[in-house]
Amino acid sequence: MGLQIPALNEQDSAGTAQVAESIFGQSYNETLVHQLVTRYLAGARAGTKAQKTRSDVSGGGTKPWRQKGTGRARSGTTRSPVWRTGGVTFAARPRNYEQKLNKKMFRVGIRSILSELLRQDRLVVSSDIIPTTAKTKALNEKLKNIDAKRILIVVETVEPNLALASRNIPYIEVIEAANLNPVLLVGADKVIATPGALKQLEERLA
Repeated sequence: MGLQIPALNEQDSAGTAQVAESIFGQSYNETLVHQLVTRYLAGARAGTKAQKTRSDVSGGGTKPWRQKGTGRARSGTTRSPVWRTGGVTFAARPRNYEQKLNKKMFRVGIRSILSELLRQDRLVVSSDIIPTTAKTKALNEKLKNIDAKRILIVVETVEPNLALASRNIPYIEVIEAANLNPVLLVGADKVIATPGALKQLEERLA
């Protein structure tokens, strides 16, 4: 059994296309989607922040002054966190923020997002979204009737014309179906997919 998805051409609405209900008719799993998005954002973190503890700071091998009789507080090293030139008490260390998520959870999460996009009329299919020339004007002409600020174009393979035409338009993202990013999906006001991309998604998410 299939679901109907709005289809667009360069001028206006061109009817509907049919997609698999097993992929685009799922309930919205907010908890899983949150976990999926968090995992992608965490994986993008560099994790290279580093500070020095008292053992990493150079110098400080000699006791600054004798223990008693100077009137000053006792001190054993200039590397102490108490000193301006000393180390950091709880120093940050490089770490890996990557979170694990199994393939089944990923597929269910992406199906949930796509289904919710379809329910909210934020997902459409277009067979002529790829411009014939690598001109920004050509792509703008195809998008002029779409009332959305952030647009995600999902294709089977990113062609040079589309890549060049879209790179100078703000808030336009182009991605291959094989590399579908849940962060881009959730953040898009409108997702435009080619028929080939939809077919590829159905095969990958089945």
